[in-house]
Amino acid sequence: MNAHASPCVVIGDLVGSRTVPDRREVHRTLEKALVAVNAAVPARTELRVTAGDEFQGSYATLGGAIDAALRVRLELLPTLDARFGIGRGTVLILDAERGIEDGPGWWAARAAIEEIEERAERAPLRALRTAFHVADPDAHERAQEQAVNAALQARDHLIGDLGERSLRLLRGLLDPHTTQSDMAAVEGISPSAVSQRIRADGLGVLILGHETLGVLP
Repeated sequence: MNAHASPCVVIGDLVGSRTVPDRREVHRTLEKALVAVNAAVPARTELRVTAGDEFQGSYATLGGAIDAALRVRLELLPTLDARFGIGRGTVLILDAERGIEDGPGWWAARAAIEEIEERAERAPLRALRTAFHVADPDAHERAQEQAVNAALQARDHLIGDLGERSLRLLRGLLDPHTTQSDMAAVEGISPSAVSQRIRADGLGVLILGHETLGVLP
């Protein structure tokens, strides 16, 4: 077995999808979202469906893992939603040919997604979708973990309040090739109306926070 030091792994799971009648369409929608995000975010191991509504991937940096999680969620909303556990720790390659991995990084991600699912059952926290755990953290890593989770919690809350148009605009803002004029043409509104919506819904703050998290090693 080969050990790799401290990558960040992502475990994702669709929220409430079992109540959707067309399960094949759910799977197609999820696969399409993962393909789009794999093309946009460099990965150590690309996101892939592992079983049912669960998917996994891994990234060299925490910023990459956080970026991928947000992009998957925005590709799915508002039709579907997903929760994410991000874990940092040693990863063991058990079978390179079949992509089977194990180790503390995966265990940390599993603990994170289970935690966020449990917390979201409480009404005041129902918007939470993302958590980050470090395997066996020292004091510095624990402080980073807490700070990152605070940022993720605020981001999840803001996204949970967005309407369909604002979600589309947020996706557009994440694309460096899309201008506000492009977004205005798609939405059938003026560029100034796009700017007003970006300000009113805090989309600029979301993007700034995302960019700040995105450079984390």
